[in-house]
Formats: sequence, structure tokens, C-alpha cells
Amino acid sequence: MKLVLNGRGGRVGSVLAPGLEAAGHTLVGALGDAEAMVDFTTPEAALANVQAAVTAGVPCVVGTTGWDTTAVADAGVAVFYAPNFALGAVLMMRFAVEAAGYLDQAAIVELHHPAKRDTPSGTAKLTAERMGGEVSIHSIRLPGALAHQEVLLGGPGELLTIRHDATSRDAYVPGVLLALERLPSLPPGLTVGLDTLL
Repeated sequence: MKLVLNGRGGRVGSVLAPGLEAAGHTLVGALGDAEAMVDFTTPEAALANVQAAVTAGVPCVVGTTGWDTTAVADAGVAVFYAPNFALGAVLMMRFAVEAAGYLDQAAIVELHHPAKRDTPSGTAKLTAERMGGEVSIHSIRLPGALAHQEVLLGGPGELLTIRHDATSRDAYVPGVLLALERLPSLPPGLTVGLDTLL
């Protein structure tokens, strides 16, 4: 597939570019030459990038968090957004949703590197939303952290901890490849969460 990769020189994009090429995709420089757009930029840039792709009729895979996704909810092409493309993180969210039906209270602790722009993270917000929304989120930004999330669920006499740690941005490549594989079959408009593809 011919792809525009926005954020190619960024933290995720610098790992994603060779992963996409190794999987047989071709990176192109203009939307007019692209079959899809992938965006891992900043919250300030993502919406304009997605709107430009939608206007050009190019479907999108977006991993940038902290932007207004509702602005493209009714787009005329598929816009796939996931706050986390690590398959383990998606499974962590799925397990947390299942456990929330059985344990009384929950909290989320998310840890990221100091340059992470959105607080709480998109993954933490989506996890809380999928668990029912009444979940407190605690955000930590520290050197040495990349992307980590714990979901703590408590009941009488017990505590369940579900944790995911991304130790390298390579963890996001398989999820992006899965999203690109499924992109042609998605309906027009916004689809949220890698779990919708599993």
C-alpha cells in the first residue's frame, strides 16, 4: 500500500517507517499519491492532517492522542484512531473491562516519559471509558518511563492488578500493520480502538 506517514522523524514514526517498509508498504510524500495516511504527530497537527486526508479521499490510521476526534466522526472515508497500537495494551484494556464487572472499585495508574503531551493518556481515558467511566486516573511523567499502565481493581479482601509495559516503540508496529490491513473494510467515519479489529 502507498502511504503518507506524518511524523516520520518523530519518536514513533522513526520506528514505524522501517516497519512499514519491511512489511511491503511504500512511503510516499503526497496525499495525491497515497492509498492511506498514517499519523503519529502532535495533538496540534493531527486534526489538520486528518482533515486534509479526508478532503483528498484518503483513509487514515491515527495514533496521535489528545486531538478532537469528534471533528471527523462523520468523515466520508474511514478514519481509524487508536490511543494505543500495542497488542498487549489492547488486551490489558479488554481484561480490565471484563474484571470491572466482578470487582467493586478500580483505579488506573499510567506512567509515561516526560515529553508525553496529553495527561491523562489516551489509553487511560479509553480504558476508563470502556470500564464504565467511574474510574480514577493517576498520571505520572518521569524520565526512564516509556509507556506503562496499571489497572487496579479491588473487592472485599482482594486486589487484582493488570499491567502493560511498552519497553520499546517497536511494540506499536504490529498494531499499525493490523489497522492498515483492515482499513479497506472499515465503514466511512471514525472507528476507535484497536480492540475493534481483534
